[in-house]
Amino acid sequence: MTSSNKARPLPQKVIGILGGMSSQATAEYYRMLNARMTARLGGWDTAEIVTVSVNFGNIEHFVRNALWAEAEAYLAGKLDRLERAGADVILCASNTMHRVVAPAMEGRATPFLHIADPAGDALRRAGLSRAGLLGTLPVMQSGALRRRYRERFGIEILVPPGDGQQEVDRIIFDELVHGALNPGSKAAYLRIAAALQARGAQALILGCTEICLLIGQDDLPGLPVFDTTSLHVDAALAFALG
Repeated sequence: MTSSNKARPLPQKVIGILGGMSSQATAEYYRMLNARMTARLGGWDTAEIVTVSVNFGNIEHFVRNALWAEAEAYLAGKLDRLERAGADVILCASNTMHRVVAPAMEGRATPFLHIADPAGDALRRAGLSRAGLLGTLPVMQSGALRRRYRERFGIEILVPPGDGQQEVDRIIFDELVHGALNPGSKAAYLRIAAALQARGAQALILGCTEICLLIGQDDLPGLPVFDTTSLHVDAALAFALG
């Protein structure tokens, strides 16, 4: 083992993860943040991270019953804990719960990285203006999210029809959050993505932090894929090292 010539302790900002939505996605955030920090800095360096992980059973109850005020109150307490733990920036490891976490972060001193913004910026830099979106029902049906992509980045969002939305949502809640990766579900997602492309989608946004566990760019060689989980991680690393 050799010692590093870098000044120690190495200065970097602490990344705060509001996780547990689900444990699968949170584990992927932790893995990616550390692996990519090591790739950038070399040697034994990893990211400095604090995580508050919630009970996903509570989240599932709030989402299924559209109890958004209750969800915001629950998660606001968790955000307080992240700030007390010394987070220099906060990530919510769930597209769906940005609906309540983004407003809960307003007025707080700690910076918040919205998960849609790195994807929107990457789409715009790629010269694309129309993207299909896969996610939970609240994500695919969110007018606020559509407006964010359109007004900030000039991206028109396309979503599957009603039955397709139900199938995408079912696979997330019944399979992906439990770590179940089924070939039939992967085939269903790829069919839905192809249908979005046939309707004019120039790209596909993986708008749920578990979808990257099932499909990715290698599965859709003819359609650019923008994974919100991966792009969110890169934005956090840029902040931590900036």
